[in-house]
Amino acid sequence: MLADLERLVNVESPSHQLEAIAASAGAVAELMERRLGSAPALVDSPAGAHVHWRAAGEPRLLLLGHHDTVFPLGSLAARPFAVADGRATGPGVFDMKGGIVLAVHALAALAAGREGSGGRGVELLFSADEEVGSAASRQLIEERARACGQVLVLEPAADGGALKIGRKGVGMYRVTVTGRAAHAGLEPEQGVNALVEAAHQVLAIVEIAAPGAGTTVTPTVAAAGTAENVVPAVATVAVDVRVTSSDEADRVDAAMAALGATNTAATITVTGGVNRPPMAASASAVLFAEAEEAGRDAGLAPFAGVSVGGGSDGNFTAAIGVPTLDGLGVVGGGAHADHEWVDVARLPERACLLAALIRRLCQDARRPASRILT
Repeated sequence: MLADLERLVNVESPSHQLEAIAASAGAVAELMERRLGSAPALVDSPAGAHVHWRAAGEPRLLLLGHHDTVFPLGSLAARPFAVADGRATGPGVFDMKGGIVLAVHALAALAAGREGSGGRGVELLFSADEEVGSAASRQLIEERARACGQVLVLEPAADGGALKIGRKGVGMYRVTVTGRAAHAGLEPEQGVNALVEAAHQVLAIVEIAAPGAGTTVTPTVAAAGTAENVVPAVATVAVDVRVTSSDEADRVDAAMAALGATNTAATITVTGGVNRPPMAASASAVLFAEAEEAGRDAGLAPFAGVSVGGGSDGNFTAAIGVPTLDGLGVVGGGAHADHEWVDVARLPERACLLAALIRRLCQDARRPASRILT
């Protein structure tokens, strides 16, 4: 598993970098063909190639993840793959190339075991654009989720190896303030300072949050101005939103749309919205119980189920009524940070849990696929 993880990490795959995504898809495809004995399909899209592999048999279970990462090209040179003090590190090792390796090795173990058919009906789908909203993969993800009837998401585990039974909905907004440029020394009064107006908007935006309801509204990236001696004519603010319910998503959306300029000479434009609906714990209840049984049958230590603030493509599959369990990837930490790491000692345990759960969900031909939730 470590050797395969190193191969994947050594192929950088930042979202939107199409050449890099193509190389990454090729590396994932090579891993699947080498370990599973058959090649996946590479599904082209404006965001790059998604990797889709199918086992023999009627579709029964979708293993879902992504092969794009948040780290820019060149990150690997600064932080090459390494293993030290029980931790594997490198760009994307935790989120979520480790999950890809676990999925492939779990299925390979089932194919090599006495059960042989323990992975019949399983599909693997690793998208190219999860980190940037999944606009080019959502339709395919939802299509295969409906066809399979149940979804296991290979995103990293929560703290301590807990599975993710619920997720907040995720939204991204962009607030653009348009003012008027002027010379900052000669006639600043002739300008309309977009940066000053953006500062007022930031203060209004943070007030939209509702901590008691679990809603966070966080300005994250701001930009303004063209030169030090020019009144800035344009300013932009990116806003990250996390919500626990559809009602809160609607409330936040209305509040963002209602933002108004404090300086009537400036204009405010708001784009974006909540693109990942909340994943309720009810969507994972049946599969989490199955995972607990699978873990006990395999002699593994008990694990928790927790709800988290981050979103994944599991939000989409849960929202269309398909039972979904998340966080079945590697144990570690530091997602999206330079210190991202994987607990090497727990790789076999996580592969064992995944294999046991796949076997439980798919091996018995008499066992119906989980029904669409209503």
